[in-house]
Amino acid sequence: MSTDQIIVTLIGIALSFLVGWYFWFSEKKAVKIKAADSGVQEALIKVKGGYSPDLLVFEAGKPIKLNFYREETAACSEEVIFPDFNKKATLTPFKNVTVELNIDKPGEYNFHCGMGMLRGKLIVE
Repeated sequence: MSTDQIIVTLIGIALSFLVGWYFWFSEKKAVKIKAADSGVQEALIKVKGGYSPDLLVFEAGKPIKLNFYREETAACSEEVIFPDFNKKATLTPFKNVTVELNIDKPGEYNFHCGMGMLRGKLIVE
C-alpha cells in the first residue's frame, strides 16, 4: 500500500467513527413543554424522516396533547405507537393528528413508528 492509500484509508476509518458517534452516542437536547393556562401541556412534533423534537419533557399529572404533523408520505411514518399506553394513531400526511395522554407516573416512555425505525421519548418528571 502506498502512503496515499494509507492516509485515505485512515481518514475513511476516522470519518466512519465520527458518523457512528453522532448517531449513537451524541447527547440529544430535550425540549421542556410548559403547561398552558388550561393546564394542558401541548407540543407540536413534525414527522419527516424522524420526529422533531424526539425528546420531550413533561410534568406528571397534567394532560398532554401531542400534535403530530406528518410532512411526508413515506410508509414508515404512517403510524405512531405508544407501547406503554397501548395507544397508536394513524398520521395523515400534511395534517395535524392529535394524541392525548394522561401520565401520572414519572418515567421515560418511548414512542415509535409502525416499523420501529423512527423513535422518540417522553420524559415525565
